[in-house]
Amino acid sequence: MTHDRLFDEAVARRSAIIFASSQAIVGSAAPITISIGGLAGYYLLDADKSLATLPVTGFTLGVALGAIPAAVLIKSLGQRAGFMLGTGATALGGALATFALFETSFWLFGFALALIGLGGAFVQQFRFAAADNAPPPFKARAISFVMAGGIVTAILGPQIVIFTRELLAPVMFAGSFAAIVVLAAVGAFILSFLRNRDSTSTNSMVDQEPARPLTTIIREPRFAVGLTCAVGSYALMSFLMTGAPIAMVGCGFTADEATLGISWHVMAMYAPSFFTGKLIARYGASRVVALGLVLLLVCALVGLSGIQLWQFWTALILLGLGWNFGFIGATAMVANTYRPSEKGKVQGFHDFILFGAVAIASLSSGIVYTRWGWDMLNWLSLPVIAVCFVALLVLSQLSVREQALSDS
Repeated sequence: MTHDRLFDEAVARRSAIIFASSQAIVGSAAPITISIGGLAGYYLLDADKSLATLPVTGFTLGVALGAIPAAVLIKSLGQRAGFMLGTGATALGGALATFALFETSFWLFGFALALIGLGGAFVQQFRFAAADNAPPPFKARAISFVMAGGIVTAILGPQIVIFTRELLAPVMFAGSFAAIVVLAAVGAFILSFLRNRDSTSTNSMVDQEPARPLTTIIREPRFAVGLTCAVGSYALMSFLMTGAPIAMVGCGFTADEATLGISWHVMAMYAPSFFTGKLIARYGASRVVALGLVLLLVCALVGLSGIQLWQFWTALILLGLGWNFGFIGATAMVANTYRPSEKGKVQGFHDFILFGAVAIASLSSGIVYTRWGWDMLNWLSLPVIAVCFVALLVLSQLSVREQALSDS
């Protein structure tokens, strides 16, 4: 290993540690919002309870709509200033959500969660930023390293809910959203240690390559399949995770038991990240994505097997594991399809499509559960998994043909 490569990996590791640390703190806003957003919406509604998950959809829609602006702002302002701006949106959303709960305003609460989602769009860029700061052999590990910060998120977010949901009683859940303001401030402090020059140290030569049109990039089979699998894995995770707390409470379990189920789920989402990058390096991103899809299939089957607490929790754990392998693998596929000069527009387009689909999934979750129940949520996940498997198979066949042509 040359001195330059050692330096590049050291720079990449430093920035990945900062991103992982900030993800662990400010990223906790996401499980807080998702685990109690639907329950708080249910609490605020007097009539049509099928709209209870609409605020969670607002959060995801905020991530989708913020994807392109976040990528543009990070590119123009630099990583440090851009990401710290995102923590400001998160803090504002947390404060506004607290106010909305005191005012018992459902629609203001939904708007506040959209602001938290807007801040979440910047958090979602952490994984791409870590990959951009890394030399090619270290990209998958850099992504995986950042995602590993979610292990703290898995513990911290739900525990904050348990200890703060009655903190500002008699207004339920207001204390939990007030805590998001504090989390955003801590996350901003951690991001202040970023060096903007880190983002240019490893790719300065490659960045001289001219940028291709976006349409050319998205037509590449590897990008298209990577995006398809990322959308499938993430939307399916959101679809089942958003409905699960309401389903558990509807089956007679307590809000704390539902929150702990989400805690186990988020832990499963991020715990494998310590070795997912190594699995991708050894077996390839496509095989890791396929493993994730198998786990998502088993999750649906467990969900269909019954409504005991252990079945809900087991399904949620499998859902988290499947998301980890499916989403990180798909992200690694996409990260290797564009040049540094193309990253802003590609990453923004990718996350806009991704979180637009996730927003639709989270909104549909409440409607489907209210009308047809928990079983239907699990049945509807099967065709999504099938589409992703077919996409991987098509990519595999195209790769075989390309290899055959190059050998001939």
